Amino acid sequence: MIDLHYWTTPNGHKITLFLEESGLAHRIIPVDIGAGEQFAPAFLAIAPNNRIPAIVDHAPADGGAPLSLFESGAILLYLADKTGQFIPTDLRGRAEVLQWLFWQMGGLGPMAGQNHHFVQYAPERIPYAMERYVKETARLYAVLDKRLADRPYVAGTDYSIADMACYPWVVPHARQLQDLTRFPNLQRWFDAIHARPATQRAYARAEQINPKPVMDEAAKKVMFGQDANTVTRG
Repeated sequence: MIDLHYWTTPNGHKITLFLEESGLAHRIIPVDIGAGEQFAPAFLAIAPNNRIPAIVDHAPADGGAPLSLFESGAILLYLADKTGQFIPTDLRGRAEVLQWLFWQMGGLGPMAGQNHHFVQYAPERIPYAMERYVKETARLYAVLDKRLADRPYVAGTDYSIADMACYPWVVPHARQLQDLTRFPNLQRWFDAIHARPATQRAYARAEQINPKPVMDEAAKKVMFGQDANTVTRG
């Protein structure tokens, strides 16, 4: 059994996509990050960076005590290795998946996240910051589009954790001021993943858990007002 500590963000969706695809037994434990639940001592014990998602595997392969992990990319890789699904076993295929997984973790996610912040949430409009991150998001979309020109999925012929990592960060493309019609290969890939039954189930779970997402001023203060004192107080 996997406990998934989750909220309805792109990084959270990565893990529900995997769990729905794999059929791995799990339960979802909501962590309302707008309400500050990520600062609870029990959550910090498994996720010291006070970010979702995090998991606890109650049946790790070594037969030992429950194993906890944080960071969405690390969790995807752990679950892929645990189940033997959505990552190739050969050297070259595995390398393809891993480099695109890390590309998402180091590029698409952080840059689109800054796009979200400055376009949607910043208390003042800063044209330079908005243009910087909207353009960089477009550049990264173009990288994916070019990559997908001659293959159905990011790492090749098979759906993998690289796709699961990237897809949730493309879902809010309109809020990122991106037009998918500019990127036909990316559009085709996006539509194919959207149509997967497991994707539909994962996002339906999100709607059940957080049916009316709200980013009010209190939530913004929790989400965007953190500094070193946030950590040391814990």
